Amino acid sequence: METSETRDADGPEVPAGAAPADAAEQRAAEQPAARPRDDTDARLAELEDRWRRAAADLDNVRKRAAREVALARDAERARAASVLLPVVDGLTDAVSYARQVKDLLTDGIESIREQAVVALEHLGYPRIDAVGVPFDPRIHEVVSVVERDDVPPRTVVAVARMGFGDPERLLRPASVVVTPAQE
Repeated sequence: METSETRDADGPEVPAGAAPADAAEQRAAEQPAARPRDDTDARLAELEDRWRRAAADLDNVRKRAAREVALARDAERARAASVLLPVVDGLTDAVSYARQVKDLLTDGIESIREQAVVALEHLGYPRIDAVGVPFDPRIHEVVSVVERDDVPPRTVVAVARMGFGDPERLLRPASVVVTPAQE
């Protein structure tokens, strides 16, 4: 049985008696319809979102790495500085002894001790050895309490052992003698 429509071997059905469309129209009809503009915009928005998230992740990784490097640097600085503490203490004891026996080497030992203290300051740990300042439990450690009428209460009157650092980054608190608190 033959129908009124015939199928072209390579193309779409053509009604009987109709003239085949010109080649350009036929090719256009055979191509799939172009993706609608909305799909393209949605895909673009999705890709832009993924790109922004990747950029934010990269920024977070950079910040985390910078924090970790800073923490590692501070830990290593503290480790190096702590090695100098016994040297400073030994030189301080040597200066005290040399002054008692009136040794001529006192000034030289004092100079070397001062160089070690300056090295600690360069590592970020300033000396804590001020007398006459209010007691601060963040940087001071009380080793003795003495009664003094000429000094306000809770005041550092002597430093038994020098400390290094500041309240945020303390290597060692200063061992101090203070006046008692008022009751």
